[in-house]
Amino acid sequence: MCLGIPGKVIEVFESNGVRMGRVDFSGIQKEICLAYVPEVEIGDYTIVHVGFAITRLDEESALETLALFQQLDVLNEELNADSHGGAPVAG
Repeated sequence: MCLGIPGKVIEVFESNGVRMGRVDFSGIQKEICLAYVPEVEIGDYTIVHVGFAITRLDEESALETLALFQQLDVLNEELNADSHGGAPVAG
């Protein structure tokens, strides 16, 4: 991902000693590292950049930003960029 994309944390787990989560970006789900945001819990929104959650975000701001990204037609492009070396797609 080149942009910081807001997503909703729908699962939190540990993988190889690292705090990870499954994050939903308007229907596209990805496995994301949550190590930098230990305060983030299931149901919270976070900004994700290159596979890492970097900050917690309120729901209103997250939804507003997602709507703008969809309107500009950049959301799918940014999220699908992961197939070229970003965070793995969670299925």
